[in-house]
Amino acid sequence: MELDTAKELLQTQISMGGRNSSNGVKIILLEVSKAHGQQAVDQLIKELELEEKFGFKPGGSLFV
Repeated sequence: MELDTAKELLQTQISMGGRNSSNGVKIILLEVSKAHGQQAVDQLIKELELEEKFGFKPGGSLFV
């Protein structure tokens, strides 16, 4: 998955909000991790403020 595509999908999930969106965000971040590594995931978490919105922490495990 390209990072620009991931960012667009994440922004859609952010705009919808709620628990189901959190699951969608997790799936997208897992795909980004596979394709681009943890550094790309951490950058998206910081850039899109996913820690504040969904509780995802940079450097943290997505499986918890």
